[in-house]
Amino acid sequence: MSKQELGVLDVTGGVIGQDAGCCPGLAAAPLDDERAAELARVFKALGDPVRLRLLSMIASREGGEVCVCEMTPAFDLSQPTISHHLKLLRQAGLIDCERRGTWVYYWALPGALDRLAAFLTTARTAEVTQA
Repeated sequence: MSKQELGVLDVTGGVIGQDAGCCPGLAAAPLDDERAAELARVFKALGDPVRLRLLSMIASREGGEVCVCEMTPAFDLSQPTISHHLKLLRQAGLIDCERRGTWVYYWALPGALDRLAAFLTTARTAEVTQA
């Protein structure tokens, strides 16, 4: 899969802006080819340890956003490499950003991780957590 194939998508496999409640979880029904490919792109973005750590840094940040200048020192990677990883997280629909002067600030998209969790939750998992 090339970098050009990655596009912004709704992690539920639906159209961005569509209600997440309309999309069944993993155990509800088999995935069709298109939805499986879309979800695979999101999980591929999360499958890299650097991107997973970046997402964790962003999502756990008090105030909800973090400057790229604060994330770069946490890694033994160049700033362009960090920016590349952040770009892939953006393309997967997990984070967004805004340039302010020379710096770029990132935040997790509301509900993106919740929709992934809902997709992975099975009826049995929900029963166990409610007990």
